[in-house]
Amino acid sequence: MFDVNWLAIVLGALAGFVVGGIWYGPVMGKKWIGAVGLTEDQIKEGNMGLIYGGAFAFSLLASWTMAHTFASYGYDLSVFAKIMTAFGVALGFIVPAIGTNYLFSQKSKLLFFIDAGYWLIFYLAMGTVHAYLP
Repeated sequence: MFDVNWLAIVLGALAGFVVGGIWYGPVMGKKWIGAVGLTEDQIKEGNMGLIYGGAFAFSLLASWTMAHTFASYGYDLSVFAKIMTAFGVALGFIVPAIGTNYLFSQKSKLLFFIDAGYWLIFYLAMGTVHAYLP
């Protein structure tokens, strides 16, 4: 269960975290702020240590789970198979989960596509790290 590549776990989490900084910064930041219904001032008032620390902790958990999943297969997958597995996790588990939540909480389609896009790219980045650092 803990016989995994810890460097890959940390680097995979960092890769996803960097994707988030780019995605919710210069790429989709303004659109996301509008879609989520906050102002830039409200964003700045948040507890950034808790927000970023918690987000990184969740990224570590996701990365460890990915590493554990690959380690439990009993055979080594190709780089492509690992990257596509990570993408499949996002597409098959993460996207439907947030989609369901957004339907019931009546969030906008724009917010769904912004957040779903992020998670797809997050898992591609994290999966790529795990594919090359087994």
